[in-house]
Amino acid sequence: MAVAEAGGKPGGQRRIVLITGASRGIGAETARVLAARGDHVVINYREKRKRAETLAAEIIATGGSASVAGADISDADSARALIDSVIAEFGRLDVLVLNASGGLERDAAPDYAMLLNRDAQAHVTRLALPHLPAGGHLVFVTSHQAHFSPTREAPPGYETIAASKRAGEDALRAMTDEFATRGIGFTVVSGDMIDGTIIVRLLERRDPDAVTARRDHGDLPTVEEFATAVANATTSPDPLGHTIYVGGMDYVAAAQP
Repeated sequence: MAVAEAGGKPGGQRRIVLITGASRGIGAETARVLAARGDHVVINYREKRKRAETLAAEIIATGGSASVAGADISDADSARALIDSVIAEFGRLDVLVLNASGGLERDAAPDYAMLLNRDAQAHVTRLALPHLPAGGHLVFVTSHQAHFSPTREAPPGYETIAASKRAGEDALRAMTDEFATRGIGFTVVSGDMIDGTIIVRLLERRDPDAVTARRDHGDLPTVEEFATAVANATTSPDPLGHTIYVGGMDYVAAAQP
């Protein structure tokens, strides 16, 4: 399943980092940042194989180390094959970045958002846990609109995504005791609407006022800024379940007691 093209020796001193949904956007930029820091990044994609291979080639050309692995994590067998392929190729997995999400697609089934944003996140984590060593790290990528959805109204058309993303976050938080027992770090990275992402473009089509309202509070974080925060989270010394917020300080301030 994995197509290995490494610019170094990922089985050596490099960490092995699997990033789901990494062929574009935040996942792709996170891969660039981590590879530049010396990690071997496994770029997971669902359909965009050429895009993922182009990204891997770009990373390798600049001295980094990368490979690609095609899998639909919402399919249980495909998710298992993904983790198995990483372990078969590298012998270990040091960091899992849960970046893949969805549900705004026009042809998405009614239950797809919950299947991908909650069930798949928990399933992939369960599959990865036996292979993550003490000192390994798990990062869950989300949005303020999802993270704060229990207490703040989500933008029109985004409610289902927000609820499913929050459900995925809660499912992972329910595993905190197991993470602690295994010595694995767990960090949530939550961002305001991220300028230039497909989510913002889709929301602009469905409800442009919602995006405008966020911009009225200040510049939206860029993909580069958010991806850097996600990359930093992979070495976060903060307590298990700590949330790193990027942009949208009005959301964060409103949540403070």
